[in-house]
Amino acid sequence: MIYLLAIVITVIVSIVAIIMLPTRAKASTALLTVVVSVVLSSILSVTALSGNTIEFILSGSFVTGPVPFRIDALSAWFILTINFTFLTGIIYGQSYMKAYYDNPKGLSMHWIAYILCHIALIGVCSVQNSLVFLIFWEIMALSAFILVIFEGHKQQTLKAGINYLIQSHIGIMLLTLAMIWVMIKTHSFDFNAIGIFFKTLSSIGKLVLFFCMFIGFAIKAGFFPFHTWLPHAHPAAPSHISGIMSGVIIKIGIYGILRMLTYVQGGYSLIGYIILTLSIITGIYGVMLAIIQHNLKRLLAYHSIENIGIIGIGIGLGCIGLGNGNQSFIFLGFAGALLHTLNHSLFKSLLFYGAGNIYQSTHTVNIEQLGGIGKKMPHTSFLFLVAALAICGLPPFNGFVSEFIIYNGLFHGLGDADLPYLMLVISSVFGLALIGGLAIMCFTKAYGAIFLGTPRHRIQGEITESLISKLLPMYAIVLLIVSIGIFPKFFINLLTPSVGVFTAIYSGTNEAMSIPDFTTLKAVGYASLALIGISALLFFIRNSIVQFKPQDIETTWGCGYIGPATKMQYTASSFIRNFRKLAEPVLAVHKYKKDVEGIFPGKAWHETHPLDKAEVNLIDKPIKWLKLFLNQFTFLQNGNPQIYVLYGFAFIILIIGVPVIYDLFMGLVKFLYNL
Repeated sequence: MIYLLAIVITVIVSIVAIIMLPTRAKASTALLTVVVSVVLSSILSVTALSGNTIEFILSGSFVTGPVPFRIDALSAWFILTINFTFLTGIIYGQSYMKAYYDNPKGLSMHWIAYILCHIALIGVCSVQNSLVFLIFWEIMALSAFILVIFEGHKQQTLKAGINYLIQSHIGIMLLTLAMIWVMIKTHSFDFNAIGIFFKTLSSIGKLVLFFCMFIGFAIKAGFFPFHTWLPHAHPAAPSHISGIMSGVIIKIGIYGILRMLTYVQGGYSLIGYIILTLSIITGIYGVMLAIIQHNLKRLLAYHSIENIGIIGIGIGLGCIGLGNGNQSFIFLGFAGALLHTLNHSLFKSLLFYGAGNIYQSTHTVNIEQLGGIGKKMPHTSFLFLVAALAICGLPPFNGFVSEFIIYNGLFHGLGDADLPYLMLVISSVFGLALIGGLAIMCFTKAYGAIFLGTPRHRIQGEITESLISKLLPMYAIVLLIVSIGIFPKFFINLLTPSVGVFTAIYSGTNEAMSIPDFTTLKAVGYASLALIGISALLFFIRNSIVQFKPQDIETTWGCGYIGPATKMQYTASSFIRNFRKLAEPVLAVHKYKKDVEGIFPGKAWHETHPLDKAEVNLIDKPIKWLKLFLNQFTFLQNGNPQIYVLYGFAFIILIIGVPVIYDLFMGLVKFLYNL
């Protein structure tokens, strides 16, 4: 209770201070507030993660009833993930936002929204009163909207923010409907009432209630086909905001799904099959669209969708384990999902921070216009490479560990005799392998086109490495990425209490289940540590030998062709051309070109513009049809004041007349019935 009061007082004081303080002090105040909130909430979370659930109940009001705050191991895992990403985000953001100090309009609102978003996320993970939960969820949505539209003078940014806000509120509407349903039947907003209500429902009723909540949370998480806001909002936001949105804000949708699963009473197998199938589609669709993107931040946004699919595969596997009573599935599925939630938060925030470094140095995130900046930005190049290898699931980095756990769980299912289930598991293994392979292709394209070769276009101004204040939080993330890859057993032990929330559903007790040995995973970690040590030693020896030798710089050999080397490079589009041709039936790619003609050809060009088929069919076309329908009534807006007065008179007549006509009709029905 004391910690909660301290956080509230700190936030209120800091908001007032940010409004009054000069521009440069605003960011420092926001940083101090986030640090205080991180420390206090992390103390509670570490206590909960050790197995001691934190619970205190506020008296609330006659509207909300009692407001319980419960931080169990599941809440703690997400709070710690949120805290780390928000802390690195604000440290990076302090330096990133210096570019806007000359025109500080909106900075106060930006930092206030950052603080409120952090507090709202902690509130969502800790409060277990449906009404207060929805209030925190709304604060999170509105503050994230303000963070996204920081550059609201740009039409595209404002459009992306409004798109995010509308779709967020569709999700909020579904969550509100589900929780009102529970409240009407149980007369309680306490989350425990959800479990009580589930017991009274039929199998169909349970599925309807769960999937009403699931879709509400899936919109926030970015599951297919509810993902369409995400590729617009991430590129529009400042890079540190893109990092926290991809790193933790979409993960709060995962938390909501996992939290609701703890209250579902039965039907786990069917839920698991549906989530697993949807997750495979989400992962493959996300990475396929990522490959054909030209905008770096949009590419990373689609990779967020891909990784939500990977997390969903783990959740689906764990649900199937709950339905079938298979403890291995329960542990491996939920452990893989929870660990990948943390892992994705790390390497995706690192990638977005790297994209921010690139943008502020080159003033573009168009991959086709970049090239060769690795020589000018060696630290950013190295950090981006580590994050790229991690997101591709390669050792010795963290992405390999969580994907290995999920693979392990899927392989455990290959011995099941049920043919439909066996086919689904095989499809999942194939899908996860395909996602990994396509991710490697995508980041080979992105890293090669951005950091290697020579510049493809003239960049205005000098390209320089980012300040140390930006690089320090990025290296802190790398340290954690490598630590998880080398010492996986330590982090698996940390998340065991969180997985225990789900194993308790199966066993009916809070006793910790036995953890798989993961001998192979430990061996890979030790081998990776040896590889890093040997590589560092070889690099040191090489550097010691060559650092004093003279260096000659020459142009790259062009295979006997004398011409500009820039035009001889692969572009990002040409690198993935074969994939694009194969995937065209599934994807929507618009091509514009002018072919080479004549002996002495003039200028030729070729452009591709990727579209999201789900967005086109589920959003763009319905909106177009709605506009066509509404255009049929434009004659009503004719500009004649007399007609508008007539509309008002007709409206008043309807208000008075409809109840009268209804009463007369019901009276007539009663009269005829009595006859």
